[in-house]
Amino acid sequence: MPNECCPKTRTAITVAVVVATFLIMAGLVKLMIAYTQAPSTTATRAAERAANFKQYQNENDKLRDEYGYVDVAKSVVRIPVARAMELTVREWQNPAAARSNLIARVEKATALPPKAPEKPSIYE
Repeated sequence: MPNECCPKTRTAITVAVVVATFLIMAGLVKLMIAYTQAPSTTATRAAERAANFKQYQNENDKLRDEYGYVDVAKSVVRIPVARAMELTVREWQNPAAARSNLIARVEKATALPPKAPEKPSIYE
């Protein structure tokens, strides 16, 4: 009857083995999470976004602050925003003339190119 002599010891050993098993499993799960976790890309993406934003700002600053052609064939030019506002204020002191001038400029800028001549038929 040696099995009946130490039931408290047997219970304590069983509890210790169960707790140790849970601790080992928790450690293994933690290791697997550490090994399988992807490297953080936040810092590299932030630097890439900052560089793209800076490039975007530089391109827009150039478009906003410099003269240039929009369409050379139609002689449509781009002017700086400050100059455009000055011209608009001066031009709209006479609203009727400004309106007709604006309509003429829009028609010129959006005019379709002339239709290409039709090829003559080889049977004519």
